[in-house]
Amino acid sequence: MIKKTSRRRFLQLTAGGIVGLTLGNQRIIRPASAAELPHLEEDTPQASALKYVNNSTNKNQQCKNCLLIRDNGNKSDWQPCVIFPGKTINVNGWCSAYAPKPT
Repeated sequence: MIKKTSRRRFLQLTAGGIVGLTLGNQRIIRPASAAELPHLEEDTPQASALKYVNNSTNKNQQCKNCLLIRDNGNKSDWQPCVIFPGKTINVNGWCSAYAPKPT
């Protein structure tokens, strides 16, 4: 027999689940800060495939001007990038996935 659940009960269970996840184990939900992530090395396979360099010679095309960098407000020279998850890239670097931020 199928038990009919009310909208109110559904919302209570959903809210309870969210609170439980938030309070239960915050380590799972909290993303790592840029300071905790390792720097991307130029000789890794993904970096090599995208021709990543830590210091770009072209000042107009650097990671700090790229749409893909995730600027977390921290003024470090190493920031997360969506192309290299789990690593930080040098803001003065460059790779072939460079996409200029809209002006």
